[in-house]
Amino acid sequence: MVLFSYVVRWDHGFAPNPFCGVCSLATCKPGLRKKANAGDWVLGTGPSKRGLADRAVFLMRVDEITSFDAYWRDPRFLAKRPVLSGSFKVRFGDNIYHRANLGSPWIQADSRHSQHGAVANQKNLNRDTGTTDKVLLSMNFKYWGDQAPQLPQQFAHFAIGRPGYKYDFPAAKVAAFLQWADGLGQTGRLGDPIEWKWARWWR
Repeated sequence: MVLFSYVVRWDHGFAPNPFCGVCSLATCKPGLRKKANAGDWVLGTGPSKRGLADRAVFLMRVDEITSFDAYWRDPRFLAKRPVLSGSFKVRFGDNIYHRANLGSPWIQADSRHSQHGAVANQKNLNRDTGTTDKVLLSMNFKYWGDQAPQLPQQFAHFAIGRPGYKYDFPAAKVAAFLQWADGLGQTGRLGDPIEWKWARWWR
């Protein structure tokens, strides 16, 4: 039983994207996306800059893995394509990469990861696509966002408090943590992204 844990440095509803009934991780954390398999779990803990380092922002089971091109074309996820003139929910769509033809360069949609004026941000593009084109999808998730619960002391070690990610937790401890999370009786999107309340001027 594998659980990946990392710090959600910026929680805009982009990575992860908890909308449309599916929690998706389609950008950032390329090492994690490359290594994760179906059935694994991903935990995102809060950023210390917001005083949330000991809180759980989201927890998702990897139910499906797809590619950037398949994600872009899949009618289930058209609503996850970003529209920067729309609401916060659609501004931070994470369905942003596709190719015109197999083997051609990646096209980056106007998005959280592009530059002003729909100009591709090569740094973000290279990081997101350079080592993997895996997109992690979950229908079994808890996205707390700004309602992030504090981790009980016995699970404090799951908040790694540093860049990168960790996944070598003992299976027994992972099982106990998942049992605690399940016992909360919560599922799906439960709050708004943390950064939304710090950016009212965007509205």
